[in-house]
Amino acid sequence: MSSPVVILEGVTKTFGEKRALEGVSATIHPGEFVAVVGRSGAGKTTLLRCLSRTLTPSDGGVRVGAQDLATLHGAALRRHRARVGMVYQQFNLVRRLRVIDNVLIGRLGHLAGWRRWAAVARRFARDDREMALRCLQHVGLLDRVWQRTDTLSGGEQQRVAIARVLAQDASLILGDEPVASLDVLNGAMVMQTLRDTASRSGLTVIATLHHVDYARRYADRVLGLREGRLVFDGPAAALGDGALAWIFGEPPRSVAPAPAAVHEPRWLTPVAS
Repeated sequence: MSSPVVILEGVTKTFGEKRALEGVSATIHPGEFVAVVGRSGAGKTTLLRCLSRTLTPSDGGVRVGAQDLATLHGAALRRHRARVGMVYQQFNLVRRLRVIDNVLIGRLGHLAGWRRWAAVARRFARDDREMALRCLQHVGLLDRVWQRTDTLSGGEQQRVAIARVLAQDASLILGDEPVASLDVLNGAMVMQTLRDTASRSGLTVIATLHHVDYARRYADRVLGLREGRLVFDGPAAALGDGALAWIFGEPPRSVAPAPAAVHEPRWLTPVAS
């Protein structure tokens, strides 16, 4: 098996007296599409922010590749953030720009000095433009390249956001409720695009989701958080009624916690109600 992309080691994050995360441990490999599910306030977004190093854990460690994120500062931290692509609920696109210009924004973190200023004036190098076109082809929007972004549907705009992340040359893609503002059809198209990105490009995708059906249908693996603790870790196919009760409500009394095994679901003792 290839080396892990992400290692979480007992990650705990507190805000004053509130524990947003408590002792979360997991290992995630290249090409995995991991869905993070749980109630609102379970710690899903906090976990993503620890991975992007927007937040630093109060205890425990986060490694991306061989890098301990706690040691990153200055230029090293900026390089890490340039390699972590974020897909947000509200797209975060410049709506009045053309589609290709929004995708090319993903290249800015890789440019230096005069090239960055030239890019701001929309004079990107030919290689950057060719990469942007390849990324749009990947998400099925090559025919929209010259269109103003605000003329696209919500699902198409989110796919432009994914193309921008691909142009960023990210090694890890984080999605913070990427389909929450979309209808069922557009949500399915965006989830399929993320699924294809993981399987075809070998990129690791970690997305928080409210829609459990999307996690079952598109993810390889599910992490279930309850009150900041990881209470389920297993393949999406194992996300049955018992697992959902364990994550979202009272755990089934007939199921005892068991240690993790490779590609098998991991059941952990939930927080006492």
